[in-house]
Amino acid sequence: MKVDVPSLVEQARQGRPRAVARLISLVEGASPQLREVMAALAPLAGHAYVVGLTGSPGVGKSTSTSALVSAYRRAGKRVGVLAVDPSSPFSGGALLGDRVRMSDHASDPGVYIRSMATRGHLGGLAWSAPQAIRVLDAAGCDVVLVETVGVGQSEVEIASQADTSVVLLAPGMGDGIQAAKAGILEIGDVYVVNKADRDGADATARELNHMLGLGESRGPGDWRPPIVKTVAARGEGVDEVVEALEKHRAWMEEHGVLAGRRTARAAREVETIAVTALRERIADLHGDRRLDALAERITAGRLDPYAAADELVAGLTGDQGPASGDGDPVPGDEDRAPAGN
Repeated sequence: MKVDVPSLVEQARQGRPRAVARLISLVEGASPQLREVMAALAPLAGHAYVVGLTGSPGVGKSTSTSALVSAYRRAGKRVGVLAVDPSSPFSGGALLGDRVRMSDHASDPGVYIRSMATRGHLGGLAWSAPQAIRVLDAAGCDVVLVETVGVGQSEVEIASQADTSVVLLAPGMGDGIQAAKAGILEIGDVYVVNKADRDGADATARELNHMLGLGESRGPGDWRPPIVKTVAARGEGVDEVVEALEKHRAWMEEHGVLAGRRTARAAREVETIAVTALRERIADLHGDRRLDALAERITAGRLDPYAAADELVAGLTGDQGPASGDGDPVPGDEDRAPAGN
């Protein structure tokens, strides 16, 4: 059913959660009106501070996110939360259980919490996360907290989606070698050792500090990620995390890093949308005579796969005529044919 996008956007700006929910649903469902939604939101977004929280399963990401929500609300800020959960590879469903740990904020009109399923997308985030962040931004959130799934060592997409990335660790999650090889340790702007009331918290912080020192190549004035110890379940150390986040934001603004990150984020978003659209158009060609014709010329040795891909992309983007459908070489094929043919 077609929706009244301008009215929906206006309601979202007024802080109506149903309107925000509907807009994000249009994003997640790749609605035919998605372009209209994004066009309406474009002039309204760009003000929210986006903080990403990532870390291995069990470090307390949801509890830490909830504690940060409380801290920002005490400061009078409107907060949006995107909590990403993994999708089942069998049923396609997701528990979306992160909201259970944030139930304290369910009745707060200044907080909007949305759970999202990855739907098979790798990197610790959902494919539609960038657009969902824009919805929360345009809806007037001062801070958007993005909690990733329980990521492994290489799922670090949050670094490209957030203004500031927070990496959480906990005592007992591995020794110094594990810390050294973890890819998520290379993306943090702020590091948090949660569950600091457990044995080994000080050792974890020391090992982390040592590993960061080994890998850093920073000059004078560069940002050095701080390490903060917290007990998020009791709210201990959370104010120090907020202070570290604000210091990082101020440093980025002073050095022009914040604008650069947001521009790079927009560029990646455009690239992803364009590549996805192109992939969908290529998928539509399965069984199409043009694709079969290119394949026949490859197997006959009259065309290499890279040249065939160039022709296919050019045909789809309109840079030149589509590939020949009769299997005959087009002008220029002779120059690309393998030697001896």
